[in-house]
Amino acid sequence: MSPCNSVESEPESEYQETEDALPVLEHESQLLDDYHLQKLAAHMPPKSQCYPWQLVYSTAIHGTSLRTLYRNMAGLDSPVLLVIKDMHKKIFGAFCSDPLRVSKYFYGTGETFLFTFSPDFQHYRWSGENSYFMSGNWESLQIGGGGGCFALWLDSDLYHGASFSCPTFHNAPLSTHEDFTVLDVEVWTVSI
Repeated sequence: MSPCNSVESEPESEYQETEDALPVLEHESQLLDDYHLQKLAAHMPPKSQCYPWQLVYSTAIHGTSLRTLYRNMAGLDSPVLLVIKDMHKKIFGAFCSDPLRVSKYFYGTGETFLFTFSPDFQHYRWSGENSYFMSGNWESLQIGGGGGCFALWLDSDLYHGASFSCPTFHNAPLSTHEDFTVLDVEVWTVSI
């Protein structure tokens, strides 16, 4: 039986024709509506599509702590979707090929991408210029890098953040302000 639908006999090629199918969220999102889900699902790697999304971390439920975010992802071995809402009500984030964790070096793959819905949906795929996908320590979380800037940076309290253009994704800043204050964070895992 396919995780995409309950009909056993349908060939796999028909699943890709269902572009309007929304991901199944196992919890209610405070940040993502159907429009967000449709746009994000269309750009996720094929191996991540058609599987339910599980909420791993939410500032509304778990508080504002990078340590808790890392702890909630311990033992995961699947991609994650990091979604941020800033004080200006802008939604943006990253699809990460690997769970977020403390690491001495950058890790991840070229499946990692950035996105923003400010003002319209934009996504930024790996440029191939470097492999600075993601890195974490107890003081901050970084996604993308090079040239002294991170595409996305969050502090240990998940309160202050920054987003700059960087060589990893050749992205524009994801928020309307390069330095921003976080209103809410959700992290979803795509169970494969």
